[in-house]
Amino acid sequence: MRQGKVTATSLKFAKLKFGDACNKLLEQRELELQQSTYVKEKQVTVRLLEFFQDKRLNEITADMVQEYRKWRAAAGCKNSTINGEVGFLRRLLKKARLWHRMSEDIKPLKEGRSIGRALSEEEIIRLRTRAAERPAWQVAYDAMILAVNTGMRGADIKALRWCDIDFLSRVLFVPRSKTEAGERSIPLTDEALKTLLDIRERAKFFGEVLPTHYVFPAHKSGAVFDGNRIIEWQQILFDPTRPINSWRTAWRNLTDKAGLKGLRFHDLRHHVITRLVESGAPDGVIMSLVGHVDRRMLDRYSHVRLEAKRAALSALSQTNRPTDQSQKPTSSDVTISRDSEDGFRGYVTKHVTSEGDVEVYSDLNPLESTREGIGACGFEPQTPTVSKPETE
Repeated sequence: MRQGKVTATSLKFAKLKFGDACNKLLEQRELELQQSTYVKEKQVTVRLLEFFQDKRLNEITADMVQEYRKWRAAAGCKNSTINGEVGFLRRLLKKARLWHRMSEDIKPLKEGRSIGRALSEEEIIRLRTRAAERPAWQVAYDAMILAVNTGMRGADIKALRWCDIDFLSRVLFVPRSKTEAGERSIPLTDEALKTLLDIRERAKFFGEVLPTHYVFPAHKSGAVFDGNRIIEWQQILFDPTRPINSWRTAWRNLTDKAGLKGLRFHDLRHHVITRLVESGAPDGVIMSLVGHVDRRMLDRYSHVRLEAKRAALSALSQTNRPTDQSQKPTSSDVTISRDSEDGFRGYVTKHVTSEGDVEVYSDLNPLESTREGIGACGFEPQTPTVSKPETE
């Protein structure tokens, strides 16, 4: 209260019943979040409401939160799910200026780290080939092509409108995303541009295509049968003013058919970032393209494949290998130091850098102009770095 953080509004919010407080916070966050994220946020409240029921926010204690986590864990929920639900509860209590009372007692549960996967060229070809087999997988296929050519999230692709695409400049704009860094522009490759033009041509069969229309609109298709044989697919619903809800079923069937069972659509984003890292693209360029806030997220998503690691180590091995047999250290150049406390015997060379060795690299020394006034060891006093052999 002395810091001015407790206001009449927060005091009033703290007295609300849990259900009413949830509704107020959801109403506020609906304007801040993408529709898909808002839906997930709303789903998070279901179990919270079941547990806390009509309790007021100022009646919730740390012990209650601990009991809630145990209750959810007993139901077989993952730690990540529990952390997400408690995260919504934390936002509620922060709004009521109550979270500080239990923040030291409630720490996030440890989550298993899933780094996703990057695909091989053969796997990408398999996906493309299988996707062409069924018209029902067309949307999933188009979304996949955009994902592997742009690194966009699935939510960003679903929210894409025609006004976000500059066909003349061949640039796609992501005006709203998961993070602030997600608002970005992405150059379109030939394949991405062709896919968008194909989608636009198909959309013209259903009427005028307006700038505010979604690239992936809400739709529902149905099969026309001849006996037990499907002869064609027809659109039952096509509403370009609303975004598509999901292509999950088509994606699951497509990946199963391609022999990639369990492949998530989000793994395509991992694949793109990995390929960019392997290509040697600067970190700043990669983060700008994929919409990362900092380097930690780049490290989280990029997993350089085994082949690239093997090539890097092979190159390192070639670099370290002596070109002349005379350069190999001999037994007289190496000595075994005395036993350390933990029993380890270290190996060190007898060679000590001489004045002549320093001269070889003098052209790389930025202090060369003042070399006369500096000792061979620079500004720091020389310290012994070589163990001498023990004398009997």
